Amino acid sequence: MKPEYRLPARPVAHPDAVVVGDRWRITVLTEGLVRVEWSDDGRFEDRPSTFAIHRELPVPEYRVVDQGTHVEVETARFRLTYDQGPFTTSGLSLAVLGGISSYHSVWRYGQDPGDMGGRFGQSKDNLGGTARTLDDIDGALPLEPGVVSRQGYAVLDDSSSFLFDDDGWVAPREPGRQDLYLFAYGHDYADALRAFYAVSGPTPVLPRWALGNWWSRYHRYTAEGYQALIERFRAEGLPFSVSVIDMDWHLVEIDPEHGSGWTGYTWNRELFPDPAAFLTWLHEHGLRVTLNVHPADGVRAHEDAYTEMARALGRDPEAGDPIAFDVTDREFLAAYFDVLHRELERDGVDFWWIDWQSGPHSKIAGIDPLWMLNHFHFLDNARDGRRGLTFSRYAGPGSHRYPVGFSGDTVISWDSLAFQPYFTATASNVGYGW
Repeated sequence: MKPEYRLPARPVAHPDAVVVGDRWRITVLTEGLVRVEWSDDGRFEDRPSTFAIHRELPVPEYRVVDQGTHVEVETARFRLTYDQGPFTTSGLSLAVLGGISSYHSVWRYGQDPGDMGGRFGQSKDNLGGTARTLDDIDGALPLEPGVVSRQGYAVLDDSSSFLFDDDGWVAPREPGRQDLYLFAYGHDYADALRAFYAVSGPTPVLPRWALGNWWSRYHRYTAEGYQALIERFRAEGLPFSVSVIDMDWHLVEIDPEHGSGWTGYTWNRELFPDPAAFLTWLHEHGLRVTLNVHPADGVRAHEDAYTEMARALGRDPEAGDPIAFDVTDREFLAAYFDVLHRELERDGVDFWWIDWQSGPHSKIAGIDPLWMLNHFHFLDNARDGRRGLTFSRYAGPGSHRYPVGFSGDTVISWDSLAFQPYFTATASNVGYGW
């Protein structure tokens, strides 16, 4: 991959932080965060994962006690007890130290996660994280756990995330391995989040203009009608800094032999006769621009960029064969940015609204297309020293590195409105603050 497509990472923990056996490894990352691994083949994973990119941290004070059948690892915040075998409820536990109720402060592997009768269906003890999307949700939905809880502990299971190789490309996990991060910060919620960021990387600083008001409406605008709207806003004293143009910017009524018009990269020139001039006008009026893109259907023969895209991938454009979206193909991903998106950016597009709604699966097991799009779109947008920006759904722990998030296509109702401030607040419990 290009150098700008690699995140800075320090994935290998200091040897002094590691306690290791034949098929298990314990890494004391901070005084309240410990990584516990099991490997059927006795090999362990030191590459960055979607969650953990910085495991090389200052080694905290801890002590190890060999009890013969069990090993204990203790810091000022926790005592981990482990029987050195495959993880079981009786064999792996963690007690949070510091005066929290003994009933609530002991975690055991595989235990019942607890009463899910808390507000909005979230466990009443874990304070909640976020969810991939609120698409078609009328009101509340259960949330993934956060790293803060009333119990004093939380578990982040990183076993199924994918990995990054030295060149910045991705790889699946090896089977037969478990990879758990145990947070034991009691009620020091801020410290728990600091540990989360220490391992997973900081939240990028947004471009200042992203903190203003964004205008977005799913509507079949024309260039003339959109400009009139912006001028009306200015006349009424309503300030906007970002113009979000939904999917009708591109052709949506296409020959059925090419499929649906949900995915598109060709301006609808009946609505926008001169796209570059339109985007220049928006810039001159103080707006940055993002276009909606649904990439799942790839590139079909009706697209303006089809010929160049086919040639970039070594295919015959005269054949007219559709080019499938394949985020696990390096050549496709390179052409996806350098051909499809770069030409539109030359017209004046500042960043992209990645509207991926097609599930977490790709041609390689464990590689989530949403993760890939968020990761590489953000790094591509941050090239040449710019502050990167994407607009996309949450893809799991570590997604805070690719701001900003949006909640998806919610149902318009009072129940949805009641849930969304809660949903926004709890997202911070898994670092997803923007």
